[in-house]
Amino acid sequence: MSGPDEIVHQSTRLRILSALNALPRREMLEFVRLKAITGATDGNLGAHLTTLEKSGYVEIVKDFVGRKPRTRIAITTPGRRAFQDHVAYLREILDGDA
Repeated sequence: MSGPDEIVHQSTRLRILSALNALPRREMLEFVRLKAITGATDGNLGAHLTTLEKSGYVEIVKDFVGRKPRTRIAITTPGRRAFQDHVAYLREILDGDA
């Protein structure tokens, strides 16, 4: 059994990746919706997304709808793999295989 992915393991980042992993491939979630799902503040969510982006686990796209800024986030293939590996690690612990 491998250890936890320290990037994924943090509870807010785990919630972020869990929400994004539930989406179909290539689909993006708006920052405001992700904030509501995770219960994080703007600053806290932004900081965790920066960590995930630097790790290559999420892609962040910023654009405008009319004059209003919009930030959308998608999980990347490496991010999906890291999330699934971490879930497998947690399942091993829960199943007593650790």
